[in-house]
Amino acid sequence: MAKKLKFTNTRQSQFYATLKQRVDAYFHQNALSKYGNRSLWAKALFFLTGYIALYGLLLSGLFGAPVMALLAALLGAFGACIGFNICHDAIHGAFSANRHVNKAFSLLFHFIGANPYVWNITHNIVHHSYTNIAGHDGDLDMAPGLIRLSVTEKMLPHQRYQHLYAFGLYAVAMLNWVFRKDFEKFFQKEIGGHRSGRHPKKEYFNLFFYKAVYYVLFIVLPLMVVPLPWWQVLTGFLLLQLVQGLVSGLVFSVTHVVEDTAFPEPNAQGNMEESWAEHQVRTSSNFAGDSSLATFLCGGLNLQTAHHLFPKICHIHYPALNPIIRETAREFHLPYIEYPTFGAALRSHYRMLRKLGREAEPEGAPDACAVFARVQISPNFKIDSEN
Repeated sequence: MAKKLKFTNTRQSQFYATLKQRVDAYFHQNALSKYGNRSLWAKALFFLTGYIALYGLLLSGLFGAPVMALLAALLGAFGACIGFNICHDAIHGAFSANRHVNKAFSLLFHFIGANPYVWNITHNIVHHSYTNIAGHDGDLDMAPGLIRLSVTEKMLPHQRYQHLYAFGLYAVAMLNWVFRKDFEKFFQKEIGGHRSGRHPKKEYFNLFFYKAVYYVLFIVLPLMVVPLPWWQVLTGFLLLQLVQGLVSGLVFSVTHVVEDTAFPEPNAQGNMEESWAEHQVRTSSNFAGDSSLATFLCGGLNLQTAHHLFPKICHIHYPALNPIIRETAREFHLPYIEYPTFGAALRSHYRMLRKLGREAEPEGAPDACAVFARVQISPNFKIDSEN
């Protein structure tokens, strides 16, 4: 079992103490709860209503194959948005002050193909504790041997093309999640150095029962009632998964694996020579922070630094907290990584994939994809730092 990492620099903890004091003052002065408000409930209603309506239209069989394909794609996009806006906050305990409400909304994760109990381990515990630390953050091992996301990972020749095929793997990631990932992670003895221990008996039941429910709702029932050839029905299911996987994969990838985020390594003693809060600032990146639409669709995940510093505060408050965090980071001479648009962040992620892949390129090999590297974002990219 890997040694449990510790963040040892207590001197830097003053940054988080100051920031937390200012964030608490913001909520106190404005008489606000840190949990969801009416805007969050309106978003939840919008996405849930849309998801159910799209599913009902698909089962109705009222349309031809092209329209059904479009509905399946939209269902995948709405599924991703339910994950971003509802389930993510609920599993973090940030949707409501009532834990029963959070529990109820976390169950929706089952109906978009994922297991909330496993996600709590892999995301809340492991990813949030050890962000961008190879061998500990499981998100860096999304496709071992195919995508290289860490300089410490063994380099393979085919990875010099990973900036081209990675996005296809993001798309199929949801299929992997639906049919394999949750089962694999559930029965692993440790995830990223975290020993998961013995699971409650009810979670064994939940894993298999809700997976079966999902398969029935999205495969068996459509095959039974939709008046289309079986292969077209399964094509619609595949399209649903590809869209949901691609949307989810892109949003999560561009907030940590970009050119200016750090990928720190433990020291000789196996510890991190920085505070936990500084680590979160250095390893997280925002995009489209001024876009209400991006925040609405992404559930505040575009303001990733705020989320990693305050995962138990509802994302509905992140736009107001973002300038507080930015100024406090600047005051403590910490970098604050931001991209003005999703496109700018995506291009940086693309170049990061290419950089990690080029290190695996044999010396003297032709640079077949050089044209893609000419994409520039420097006029738009900004990083606040006084270092």
